[in-house]
Amino acid sequence: MRDPRFDPLFQPLQIGPVTAPNRFWQVPHCTGMGNQHPASLAAMRGVKAEGGWGVVNSEYCSIHPSSDDTPAPYASLWDDGDTANMAAMADAVHAHSALAGVELWHGGGRSANVLSRQPSLGPESILSATAPWQNQTMDRQDIKALRDWHRAAALRARAAGFDVVYVYAAHTYLLAQFLDPVLNRRPDAYGGSFDNRTRLIRELLEDTRDAIGDRAAIAIRIEVTDEDGGNQTARAEFLGRIAPLVDVFDVTIPDYGTEMGPSRFVKEAALETHIAHVRATTARPVVSVGRFTSPDTMLSQLRRGILDFIGAARPSIADPFLPAKIRDGRIDDIRECIGCNICYAHDGLGAPIRCTQNPTMGEEWRQGWHPERVPALIGQADPVLIVGAGPAGLEAAVTLARRGVPVVLAEAGEPGGRVTREARLPGLSEWNRVIDWRLGQLKKLPQVTVYPGSRMTAADIIDTGIRQVMLATGSLWRADGRGRSAPGGMASLADPRTRTPDQVLDGAVLSGDPVVIFDDEGYHIAAGLADLLASKGHAVSYVTPAGTVAEWTAYTVEQSRLQARLIRLGVTILTGQIVAGLGPGTALLDCAYTGRRTEIACGTLIPVTSRQPQDGLWHDLQDAGLASLQRIGDARAPGLIAHAIHDAHGAARAHLTPLPPPKRERPVLGRQP
Repeated sequence: MRDPRFDPLFQPLQIGPVTAPNRFWQVPHCTGMGNQHPASLAAMRGVKAEGGWGVVNSEYCSIHPSSDDTPAPYASLWDDGDTANMAAMADAVHAHSALAGVELWHGGGRSANVLSRQPSLGPESILSATAPWQNQTMDRQDIKALRDWHRAAALRARAAGFDVVYVYAAHTYLLAQFLDPVLNRRPDAYGGSFDNRTRLIRELLEDTRDAIGDRAAIAIRIEVTDEDGGNQTARAEFLGRIAPLVDVFDVTIPDYGTEMGPSRFVKEAALETHIAHVRATTARPVVSVGRFTSPDTMLSQLRRGILDFIGAARPSIADPFLPAKIRDGRIDDIRECIGCNICYAHDGLGAPIRCTQNPTMGEEWRQGWHPERVPALIGQADPVLIVGAGPAGLEAAVTLARRGVPVVLAEAGEPGGRVTREARLPGLSEWNRVIDWRLGQLKKLPQVTVYPGSRMTAADIIDTGIRQVMLATGSLWRADGRGRSAPGGMASLADPRTRTPDQVLDGAVLSGDPVVIFDDEGYHIAAGLADLLASKGHAVSYVTPAGTVAEWTAYTVEQSRLQARLIRLGVTILTGQIVAGLGPGTALLDCAYTGRRTEIACGTLIPVTSRQPQDGLWHDLQDAGLASLQRIGDARAPGLIAHAIHDAHGAARAHLTPLPPPKRERPVLGRQP
């Protein structure tokens, strides 16, 4: 039963002509699905509505082919076919009595239009954010055309059944470009003065109201300052002036690294001080984000008049049933977002989003997975022995137990595996939620017996008499430098100065300074180690063949802050360089482009190159006569924590019940006669 303290979170609230059933608002967020995967999109949004989100919005939804963000996936409302596909999403949301919203979007000069091949549009001609070509400067006919396209998309949104229609004026897209005094110096009625720069937004709000009438609410997504963080007073006055045209304000700030900030750098409710004035300024309902996972923090936002709706993207991905769990008094079952931004990374990679905490994200339609339900095994199931209680082993144990399978979980040390190590890096304590949530669930599953401090040999496994075995024994970083740059490894790294990341994070004593960290992987480990050791006073040199620190973390919105932090800590950063080996007191470096050899001082070398699956037990048990033997997680294929958990979840679902092939969304052409 719900704690009555949280009743305000479940009070309905009218927004214009519609009423939200509660205060949980899934803000528009990218999905990596868009108009290429409409069935996946509809199913995923429908699950969120089922989980209690009172308002469920689409991702950014293009109004016209001149707004094409390829290769990033986006939704669209260009024609009747798009209307039908987006209606599927609205219907899936309505099936659970939630409101469906759509965010109408034009990218302006930021969009490269690589698929549509139409000229980009903007207040002035600027370079695309992603390509070496520019947009055309919009004239009055272009502005009229834009208004017509926006109105047509609003009409399609109404026809598709949406209850909330957004005018999107944030995140450096077209309307934000018109607002920006740096990008909009037009001499006409749409540029120059602040009043002129806001004219197009006012016109689109009026056009949208005229198009949708009293069928749907109008939301605006807008930043409370200019791109440079200034002009807040003028912006606030503008929000007050347009309030009669708006039913709900979705407000944010220009600093996307804070709005979408990873937990390494940004904590819960980070936007509060920036947006707290909007509710009083507009006298309209306000929604904003803050990676809210604590029900107490959510309640505080409402009670103190900061927000009327708790906006969420990532928390709704990590746990689509977060509202339902608060409603039903199951707060300790909430699967809290860890702020790793793996969801956002995969949209940037052009693939459907996934989640470290929630392995079913993106699989709702493709594989029919549900975040709260797994198919029960029929009849009495034999026990399964899982060796290893890292993220994969714990996920497999939880999922098997929910299916009704008795589980014996043996762990050589304490549960946690690689997560426990990685969470020791600066700022990553919230990553422990991966382990904490699964251990909490296991306490509620009496069919699971956990044996910490139980290192298993092949003989030990055979002696248990359990014939169904899953090996979640993980992986360890290689000490020989084997990786992209040196596929065969480097013999000279067999040196007392070499330490692996695992050894360092487990507290191994370094052999001396300076410490050279070779990042041949490109994700966060090497940069995190440089941060950790430099913060302890070590002299650190960070070496990478890439052009930036932790290059892959650009996908997780961490790269620039990681590099800035290492610079502030005095870390020597050597890009475009490959560690080629160790010499007496030195590390040998080769230029990644010319091969020119140099040397730097080296007291300790930490190669962050690749990992070795710890699959010895799997090899040893091949002829043991077991009924089933599987490697799962990193023991099978080292990857992200998200990979390990997804692999284990799938293996547990497939145990004794083979899964059908994943469904695919793609055009199928008929054969021509």
